[in-house]
Amino acid sequence: MAKLNVEICGVKLKNPVIAASGTFGFGREYNEVYDISVLGGVSTKGMTLEARSGNPVPRIAEGRSVILNAVGLQNPGVGHFIKHDLEFLKSKGVAVVANVAGKTLDEYGEICARLDGLVDFVELNISCPNVKAGGMAFGIKPESIKEVTRVSKNSLKKTPLMVKLSPNVESIPVNAQAAQSGGADCISLINTLTGMAIDLDARKPVIANNTGGVSGMGIKPVALRMVYEAAHAVDIPVIGMGGIASGTDALEFMLAGASAVQVGTANFTDANAMPRIIREMNDWLDSRKIKDVNEIINTLELN
Repeated sequence: MAKLNVEICGVKLKNPVIAASGTFGFGREYNEVYDISVLGGVSTKGMTLEARSGNPVPRIAEGRSVILNAVGLQNPGVGHFIKHDLEFLKSKGVAVVANVAGKTLDEYGEICARLDGLVDFVELNISCPNVKAGGMAFGIKPESIKEVTRVSKNSLKKTPLMVKLSPNVESIPVNAQAAQSGGADCISLINTLTGMAIDLDARKPVIANNTGGVSGMGIKPVALRMVYEAAHAVDIPVIGMGGIASGTDALEFMLAGASAVQVGTANFTDANAMPRIIREMNDWLDSRKIKDVNEIINTLELN
C-alpha cells in the first residue's frame, strides 16, 4: 500500500484527508457510522466565543450538484468545545483543527488565546463580517486579511495558524499572500461561494437569509483553479477543498499544489465518503506504482 501520511507545519497526519468545518460537527455522530480515527484530521464546527443559535430556517437548499447553506455559525461556544468535545477528538488520534470566527479583531485574538496549545491547528474563518468596520467580511480585502491574521497569530504561541480563504474576492493570489504576510503558517481554501436559490411559485428565495454559501461537486473546477493559484503565490502549505467527492478528486487538488485536502458536502450524501476517498486514493497510487502520496504534490504540468 502507498504511504499516505503527510506532515504540515510540523503536525503529522496519518493521511491527507480532513473533515471540513461545518459538515462534521465535532465528529461524534459520524463516529457512530465508522471509527473516525481512520481520518487524517477533523476541522470542527465553526466556533465563536459565546454560543450562537444561528440564522432562521430554512437554512439549506439543494441545487444541481451543489447545496446552499446559511446556518449562521450555530455552535455551543469555544468553552463548551474545550470542556465536552476536545478530549473525544484527541482520543481518536486525528489532527484537531479548531475552526474559529469572530465579530471583531479582539474576539479573534481572544478565542485563539483560549485554544493555544490545546489543538493541532487553529483555522480562521475570515468570511465573517467585521462589525466594527461596516460589516464587510474580514476575508475580502488583503489589508483586513493581514490584520486579522496578525492579531490571531500574536495570540498563538504553540499552535500553528491556518487561514481559510473566501473565494468571493478580487484576487486569490493577493489574498493568500496577505495571509502569509500576516503570519499564517498555512492556508486552506476555498470557503463557500455566495449563491441564491429561488422558489418560483412563492417568488421568494428558498433560504430565509436570501443568500447562502454554495458547496458541493459543482464548485470543484473553481476550487481547483483557486488552489493552484494560491499554492503558486505563497511559500506556506495549502490545504485544498471544494467539491471533493472521490479519491481522484482529492489527488487532483494535491497535484495542483495542496499538501492535504478537506472533504465537506460529500459527507452529507455518503456518510462513509471519507474512508472511501482514502481507499480510492490508495488504490489509484498503487495502480500507478506510486509509493508515497507526497510524490505527486505540486507536480501539475500546464499545457
